[in-house]
Amino acid sequence: MPEKEIIYKGKPLTLHKAVSSPHFNEKTVLVTSTWDYVDLWLKRAKHNEARFFWGQARSFYEATTNLPKTSAPLTAYYCFLNATKALLLTRGHQFGDQHGVSGFAVAGPSALSNEKVKFKNGGILPSLCQLLGETVNQDIYSLKDILYNLPYIHRAYNLTLPSDPELFIPLRNPKIVRSDRTHEAWFSAELSEKFANQHTINKLPIGFERDLGYPEEYVIRCIRRFDWRPKAKVASLQRYKTYHHRLRQEIFFINGSSKRWYLKRGNMDNRLIARNALPLAFAAMHRLSELSRYSPEKLAKHFDCQHNWLLSEFISAAPNQFIDSISSEITGHEFALPERI
Repeated sequence: MPEKEIIYKGKPLTLHKAVSSPHFNEKTVLVTSTWDYVDLWLKRAKHNEARFFWGQARSFYEATTNLPKTSAPLTAYYCFLNATKALLLTRGHQFGDQHGVSGFAVAGPSALSNEKVKFKNGGILPSLCQLLGETVNQDIYSLKDILYNLPYIHRAYNLTLPSDPELFIPLRNPKIVRSDRTHEAWFSAELSEKFANQHTINKLPIGFERDLGYPEEYVIRCIRRFDWRPKAKVASLQRYKTYHHRLRQEIFFINGSSKRWYLKRGNMDNRLIARNALPLAFAAMHRLSELSRYSPEKLAKHFDCQHNWLLSEFISAAPNQFIDSISSEITGHEFALPERI
């Protein structure tokens, strides 16, 4: 099918970090840290209560960087909790006093699979899930499966537990294209070189396929379509926002010196968790914070196991990834380091 890239506001229309309310019509904000920018944004918007919680989150974030790994989960979790409150308050979401998550362990050795997390039906975590378009039904996950489903520590996971298959497929040049003959538009991306093969095509989740219009390349596309009309761009962009919201339930990013996008593979068993990285990191850090507070000797045992490095990577990487993502959700903006121009 003949197609061409959609250009909006002078630049190609593509994926956005924010899921709940992305601003496609604004420039990327270049900052070394989003803390001050979001604080100023909340101040200008007169979200005073949200700004208070954002400040609390920052204090806990800074404290986390100076604590040992057996203590850091406690302050990291309260960073996540307060940042999430700031987001929910800016959107007018009710969340109550409950955190909406609990943890427990099943009998057995110190193993990530024996540490469980339960998503409750009410409270802060379920409200975050709702904002992101997810449902909650007393779901229970193991800490092992949650870490498996986080893209920014997936390499550490695979090196630690190499018997588990890779879950994320890296994408290049993600874009939105439209037909030359109809008003149909869809998501398109290239598979990175290492993954440009039929083996990866066989792993694509339901709703994605290889674009046979590129026989010499490995280009994939979303089967779902939306209506894009160049002469009615405002209405078209609103339709794309709806399409994008669903698309981002299957496509994830890692924040770094460059933005990297990943498609979560299909043809998996029930270890695949259909959730955004934000609630997953929130829940995982909650369980680790419980261990840090109530069973520090048990948490220390986890750092004497095979998964020592994996846990260390999560505790180290999650705060930066979480705050970068929450910053985009609060403001609707994209953020990047200044050297990325």
